[in-house]
Amino acid sequence: MDNRQSPARGPLIVSRHGRPALDHNIGPRLSADEYRDWWQRYEIGGLADDQDVPAELLDAVSGADIVLSSSRRRAAETANRASGGKHAQPDAVFDEAPMPPPSLNGRKLAAKTWYVVARIAWLLGHTEGEENLADTRLRAKQAALTLHEAAEGKAVYVAAHGWFNRMLRRPLRKLGWVCVRDGGDDYWSYRVYEYRRKS
Repeated sequence: MDNRQSPARGPLIVSRHGRPALDHNIGPRLSADEYRDWWQRYEIGGLADDQDVPAELLDAVSGADIVLSSSRRRAAETANRASGGKHAQPDAVFDEAPMPPPSLNGRKLAAKTWYVVARIAWLLGHTEGEENLADTRLRAKQAALTLHEAAEGKAVYVAAHGWFNRMLRRPLRKLGWVCVRDGGDDYWSYRVYEYRRKS
């Protein structure tokens, strides 16, 4: 029998990006078409300048051997800043789940309200040709496997997105990862996972 131990894995630090320059908490009421345009600008934008990386996140990420991010600029900037300037390896597998808005008969809503309405509509099957819930769950499984493999003998940090980070929890758990620190889903929030190999 081979009694050699497999290399240690992790930890994994999974954070949400910092506050974007285009903030959904401010701005005028928008139609669905206007919100769709707003979201496209949000997706390509970076972080607001007037913020600092929380010291707790800086400390958690300081020992990371590998730094990853989604392909979105706001996530890559978050990863680079939180890791002290290590350049993140971007990967679209960590991108946020789609949020196409329904029409709502021409009603205008604040961006923060569209943010909720579009997510609920997507969960109920409204996709406008974008990735659906089942496909995003499959992508989350692939993302979890990517993290699992990267964490062999390494500490890994990834900056991604609020909803998608939630979707990572179940596939990571199935791979043997336990969330030992859950910081929620606000900007700059993070979770820490430790690997507990199944017997």
